[in-house]
Amino acid sequence: MSTINLPPPGPVGGRANLIDPFGRHVTYLRVSVTDRCDLRCVYCMAEEMTFLPKRDLLTLEELDRVCTAFVRKGVRKLRITGGEPLVRRDIMSLFRSLSRHLRSGELSELTLTTNGTLLSRYADELAACGVRRINVSVDSLDPERFRRITRRGDLAQVMRGIEAAQSAGIKVKINAVALKGVNEDEIESMVAWAHGRGMDVTFIEVMPLGDIEPERIDQFMPLSVVRDRLAQRYTLTDTSERTGGPARYVRVAETGGRIGFITPLTHNFCESCNRVRLTCTGQLFMCLGQEDAADLRAAMRGSEGDARLEAAIDEAISRKPKGHDFVIERQARPAVPRHMSVTGG
Repeated sequence: MSTINLPPPGPVGGRANLIDPFGRHVTYLRVSVTDRCDLRCVYCMAEEMTFLPKRDLLTLEELDRVCTAFVRKGVRKLRITGGEPLVRRDIMSLFRSLSRHLRSGELSELTLTTNGTLLSRYADELAACGVRRINVSVDSLDPERFRRITRRGDLAQVMRGIEAAQSAGIKVKINAVALKGVNEDEIESMVAWAHGRGMDVTFIEVMPLGDIEPERIDQFMPLSVVRDRLAQRYTLTDTSERTGGPARYVRVAETGGRIGFITPLTHNFCESCNRVRLTCTGQLFMCLGQEDAADLRAAMRGSEGDARLEAAIDEAISRKPKGHDFVIERQARPAVPRHMSVTGG
């Protein structure tokens, strides 16, 4: 299988066309290709989910079309998400098609977030499509606990996927949701394990998205507590390094690795937000924590050309809000009713 030779990273040619009302350049699009997942993580989904009819989803051709429109308008990073993106039938055809934007230099990065269950099957092909960096969600290193959190996951299968990705030359970052009373005793060991294998790790606060069986206030663990605990074992130095997303990073003197913190509740990341999210049904959400959306599917299907689609994108960006209003409290409804799997992780 041939491998894409990517142009070296460099400055963006020209000025980004997508600028929101607060002067932030939108250069990052997260694209959910499916709401389906082969796991049922306790903080993300209800155990019994009703998934969207397949007829409601954008086709792979439509996903390519809308992503290409965003690239033309200055987006430099595409992240493919779900649900679990690798369960989407023929998903690699989308990666193969989008990789042309890497070859042209219009796109700086094509990446994905995955639970890793199917990664061993697709790692080599992802690398051949120009994917150089991925996020893999791992919330516990204990096989039984991992199965309880995911309600059905096999940790060994995920580990094989991570190994396959690294063998293919893909840099892996671990994402772990900090869950009070569930995995908080693994915080330090998670860092040691990840850094020992050359992987950064990012901890994430649980987010109030969608109705789930547990109370989220019972799951919520502020990352200030996580950082304080890590500081008792490691020497942490703040860094201005960014990977294009919302994480704030520290460097660990003892390991040389990085730890990221994504804190949508205790310290939101809205002031520098450069992201918008496209659902698998073609709804563009300008903010993860707001319900306002633009229907790009209607714009695409209503015209053969892309003028209407690009006008809809421009109009949507013009009303991107300043930030979200996430709050977690007992008896409160979720900040937004849709599950994280619908919007894209």
